[in-house]
Amino acid sequence: MARNYRKEYDNYQGTPAQRKRNDERKKTRRLLVKEGKVKKFDGKDVNHKNGNTKDLSKKNLQVTTPKANRSFPRNKKAGKK
Repeated sequence: MARNYRKEYDNYQGTPAQRKRNDERKKTRRLLVKEGKVKKFDGKDVNHKNGNTKDLSKKNLQVTTPKANRSFPRNKKAGKK
């Protein structure tokens, strides 16, 4: 069975709550582009150290590789350590 991207967008990504969260992530990226820490298409991710995308303080933001940002240490039951 093929993946239904339209349904996926309508049910999750297109909801107002998810669109707002996506806007917050984009805002953070634009802030670091303006500061010169990242560039377009550089293959880097912007990481929020405390996991709160609304916290834009400089001590909470860092530039990381996608592999480091999109994973986290897990325990034996696949939960966060």
